Amino acid sequence: MYNVLVCDDEKDIVSALKIYLTSDGYQVYEAYNGKEALEIIQKNDIHLVLMDIMMPEMDGISAMVKIRELSNVPVILLTAKGEDTDKVLGLTVGADDYVTKPFNPVELQARVKSQIRRYMQLGSGKEMSSRLTAGGIELDDKAKEVYLDGEKVNLTRTEFDILKLLMEHPGEVFSPNQIYQKVWKDDPYGTENTVAVHIRHLREKIEINPAEPRFLKVVWGRGYKMEGE
Repeated sequence: MYNVLVCDDEKDIVSALKIYLTSDGYQVYEAYNGKEALEIIQKNDIHLVLMDIMMPEMDGISAMVKIRELSNVPVILLTAKGEDTDKVLGLTVGADDYVTKPFNPVELQARVKSQIRRYMQLGSGKEMSSRLTAGGIELDDKAKEVYLDGEKVNLTRTEFDILKLLMEHPGEVFSPNQIYQKVWKDDPYGTENTVAVHIRHLREKIEINPAEPRFLKVVWGRGYKMEGE
């Protein structure tokens, strides 16, 4: 499931876009100004942004500049018919496309699908090098291998995916529900125990002393994070 962020100060437009996008199977995040959009992008794995230009607090152009400092996620601007100068400026600072209001739902859905397909084929801005390291742990995503202090560690596919997620975001805390949603790609509710079991098994394989982990640490009441030495 791909995550789409819709950002517009008009709530009716956000609601309409959410209906169109969820019908295509996308997970939709909602924001009503540029600042809210940036916060969501920083905290979530977003695959495409639909963003209005004229908004309070932070307009779409200013937000576009900030987004490009963080990611190359595709951005489609939502523009009014008379905003030709803003369209050009938006494309200049890094937007990938624009849709003019009032938009045609079929055209919008086609543009969203095209941009996400291109983004995933070329590689996302958050995609890291195929080799990740954290202290004595090295993860080779292409070979699907993990080494601890030079010795190969045999992990299950799920253990590997959890470790990769945490190593891609060092120091960032993920709740059990977030881990389940990102690794299992499924409804995360009521899955805390499932994640805890896999975390325990993973610790037994990558920690010298699982009771006092060097790398995979728990943040009580919040979740798990990866720390490198």
